[in-house]
Amino acid sequence: MPIEIPGALATAHLKYGGEAGAAWTAALPALAGRYLDEWDLSPDGAPRHGIMALVLPVVRADGTKAALKLQPVTPETVHEGLALRTWAGDGSVRLLDADPETGAMLLERLDGGRSLAAVPDVMQALDVLSGLLRRLVARPAPEGMRRLDDVARALLERAEKIAARPIPEEDRYWVGLCASAVADLVSDAGEDTGEDTEAGERLLHWDLHYDNVLAGEREPWLAIDPKPLAGDPAFELLPALHNRWDEALATGHAPREVLRRFDFMVDALGLDRRRAAGWTLGRVLQNLLWRLEDGHGPDGVQDQVALAMRARW
Repeated sequence: MPIEIPGALATAHLKYGGEAGAAWTAALPALAGRYLDEWDLSPDGAPRHGIMALVLPVVRADGTKAALKLQPVTPETVHEGLALRTWAGDGSVRLLDADPETGAMLLERLDGGRSLAAVPDVMQALDVLSGLLRRLVARPAPEGMRRLDDVARALLERAEKIAARPIPEEDRYWVGLCASAVADLVSDAGEDTGEDTEAGERLLHWDLHYDNVLAGEREPWLAIDPKPLAGDPAFELLPALHNRWDEALATGHAPREVLRRFDFMVDALGLDRRRAAGWTLGRVLQNLLWRLEDGHGPDGVQDQVALAMRARW
């Protein structure tokens, strides 16, 4: 049965990957066919997709409903299967099979049409998300996982380069503020602070927002689509702070709403407030650098999140 590639997925791969992205998309039907055959799967509905991954609803030979996920192997995705195997379904979608060489994964079937984004009360949704996140970061990161400290040091190098460019003064201010917070945390990691250093090597999801929590049968809600890291759980908050942003704006004071969500998550996960604010500024820095390096204009979301975090830092 031929696999139809969604146009939006092909466009995204061309935009972000150029010729290599287009070549990967062109090879995708054959890749899907390979795993349908090797894993004895039957298609069971229309494909879904994120920005870079194709997800095919399938049924195994024994009648088990599952989902075949296909995506390029990148620094962000290379350890996704390892992370899911480590969590073993405890708060996350369950991994049924995987081929690390191609990045193909066979996953437990969840309800792709029901995510936490549709829960009317954002704080009720945040309570569910925080509970899942608390379970996920309780696991030590396995050997070989990409480390947060390495990501942070690379951010600081990029920030130094972007600060040397002729960028708007407001952007220069936020880059400097966020980079300073990250530098302090990286410096802390190299000193004997007396804090629990084991907590700095937890298995992180990196991208747990409301659309990455889907309804399931085994549990009401389960996390999907990690971009795993080994590091400090205080790094995990930004996606839930700026997701569902329209609702933050509707309060009339977005930074105050950010702080409400931030304080809720800090308490739910038992985090140090200063470190959580600092790592959140680090996540803002990452987004600012992506925008400035691509020559994009101001992003009010990131500025308002940074304004809120400055109050906690």
